[in-house]
Amino acid sequence: MNTAHEQQRATSGVGSAQLEFRAAMARVGASVNVITSAGSAGRGGFTATAMCSVSDDPPTLLVCMNRRSAQCDLFLQNKVFCVNVLGHEHVDLAGYFAGKVVDMEERYASGVWEKLPSGNFALTGAIASFDCKIAAHHVVGTHYVIFGEVQDIRCSAVGHPLLYLDRAFVGATAGVAPH
Repeated sequence: MNTAHEQQRATSGVGSAQLEFRAAMARVGASVNVITSAGSAGRGGFTATAMCSVSDDPPTLLVCMNRRSAQCDLFLQNKVFCVNVLGHEHVDLAGYFAGKVVDMEERYASGVWEKLPSGNFALTGAIASFDCKIAAHHVVGTHYVIFGEVQDIRCSAVGHPLLYLDRAFVGATAGVAPH
């Protein structure tokens, strides 16, 4: 989700194995999510594709966040986050939270949000929102892997998820192949 300039800057000093890994991972489609956090450390948010289910007992998922992000401390101090799975109509919002808009208040002003009992914010109209408390976090290479125990779920019966594939946003629809 980087501009060409950001990609060039991100690849300076990167080895060929890392570049090969990045190119191969670009071929893996993933849902686009805005991860939000609100609490005593403030309000933050970023766009991520690195999110997946871990367990359904207890319901747990994980997100990955670059350790160089200025928001890492905010998320870890707040001890909560909300994964908002984006639909096709949220392309602009995905870009804003990916860094196209720097000011956090301006990022939030570009969407309609519902304040949850945890203090987090869920995107109104998201395909699904998972409100989580941080159960654990680990450093793996350049990223934090943050495990969230799901406290609340909002799920829409309508809409199609926004995906990221080949370094571009793409739409997905249900029913690609019969079973």
